[in-house]
Amino acid sequence: MSDGSRTLEEIEKISLGRQKFVLSLEEKHATAKAHDFLCDAIDQRRRIYGVTTGYGPLATTDVDPKQSALLQQNLVYHLCSGVGEPLAHTHVRAMMVARVASLVRGHSGANPLLIERLLAWLDADVVPEVPSRGTVGASGDLTPLAHLARALSGEGRVSLRGGSWISSADAHRYLGWEPLVLQGKDAIALVNGTSTTAGIAALNATVAQRAVKLSTLLVLLYSELLEGHREAFHPLIGQLRPHPGQRQLHQWLWSLSASSEALIPWKPTSEPLSDMPSDIAQHQPLPQDAYTLRCAPQALGAVWDVVEQHAQTVRTELEAVTDNPLLFADDSLILHGGNFFGQHLAFASDHLNNALIQMALYSERRIARITDPLKNKGLPAFMQPLQTGLHSGFMGAQVSATALVAELRSHAMPASIQSIPTNADNQDIVPLGTIAARRASASLEQLYQILAIEALVLVQGAELKNTHSLSRASQALCRWVRDIIPPLEQDRPLSEDISKLSQVLADPDHVAPLIMLLDLHPQKDKG
Repeated sequence: MSDGSRTLEEIEKISLGRQKFVLSLEEKHATAKAHDFLCDAIDQRRRIYGVTTGYGPLATTDVDPKQSALLQQNLVYHLCSGVGEPLAHTHVRAMMVARVASLVRGHSGANPLLIERLLAWLDADVVPEVPSRGTVGASGDLTPLAHLARALSGEGRVSLRGGSWISSADAHRYLGWEPLVLQGKDAIALVNGTSTTAGIAALNATVAQRAVKLSTLLVLLYSELLEGHREAFHPLIGQLRPHPGQRQLHQWLWSLSASSEALIPWKPTSEPLSDMPSDIAQHQPLPQDAYTLRCAPQALGAVWDVVEQHAQTVRTELEAVTDNPLLFADDSLILHGGNFFGQHLAFASDHLNNALIQMALYSERRIARITDPLKNKGLPAFMQPLQTGLHSGFMGAQVSATALVAELRSHAMPASIQSIPTNADNQDIVPLGTIAARRASASLEQLYQILAIEALVLVQGAELKNTHSLSRASQALCRWVRDIIPPLEQDRPLSEDISKLSQVLADPDHVAPLIMLLDLHPQKDKG
């Protein structure tokens, strides 16, 4: 796009290999202009951090420009100290996308040939092996981005189109490319930015948005199975507590429930009290429901607000230049600062993680109530009507949901408050945003496993009742799930079903028909 901005959905599609990353003419011009300005500054033998000096606390050493390639190479070498399992394929692609998006804004000075090669790697689905641990996110994501830089130089290992790891040198030969020689500001422009955190956070943003929408559909079906009161979804309630997320949930649930015959309909006027000879009449029907039904707009609405705040932070970061130093070619300026400090993403990712854990807890509580025959309005225990006791239905799956929530809670400690000085006290505060983003990503994976269990349980319950009385949205959800997973009749292992459904739920293309149910114009309510 001409202004350099791309939607989170576009970032996700590129990261998944379902859309091509195309630069605008403005981005190409800005990149070339910044690189030309840098080359002129180097020719003038200007003192530029990381280009004609050492790094970090060693920046007291000036380096002759003729040592440029060695200086950049050594930066990559000493930072290639990551450990742990490799980052996921899509996370590395997202990191590359985020780095290109920053470099092409025209304030980094990277060689246009470097940008072209990164785009070629994305097109060919060449993904470097990037260890997941070893960055504090303070001077950007130095360590993971250094492993990318190393692979671009023909060293380390890469995967072609999701295949096994092969040497980067072999991959270059196979593709007919020469490895890059990083010089000038190429290496420091690559590694000195928040792009690992930003890339993972971008994927987290879209996956989290869909999780709230899926939870909304599940809440509706859950409420219908429990014959809940539609009144709690009324938009006027949200108007008196005008948090955007709560208002959005009221709108979704009120609109989607308009066609339901399973909910207790809302009446503008309440029923009069009956005659009470002794002044009280006990054991009357409850006029309102348990909080998992009645407070769904408030609970999920608060989550939606956090998810949207996180998404906006990520959007801003993806439009930022986050390396150092920064070049301003139009003003002939080179400024040294700290845009690489990833505190915004660290706070946002931790905040998101808390909301995800709460969303998982809400789902687990819904599963617990709907599988309990004392609370589920006549449904069989654990949704198993066939010789209950001989067959246990979703009993084990309900326990798995509980275990997943317990594990999520154990990972709730914020990363963004764990600052530890490092780098000879040059980096005397560190934000640890990459850890926060990775943790949120792991939480999303477990959240989707819980949502998959809930979906299996609720659809089974819907089929045990009268699906014709359900809202059109709930009927569509039931059909969608049944196209993927068959009903549970006699007991069978459910691990594969849960895994399969959770993966399909998390896929933006596969789940699109369900998400569209919420994106349609609200239906006009008949009261």
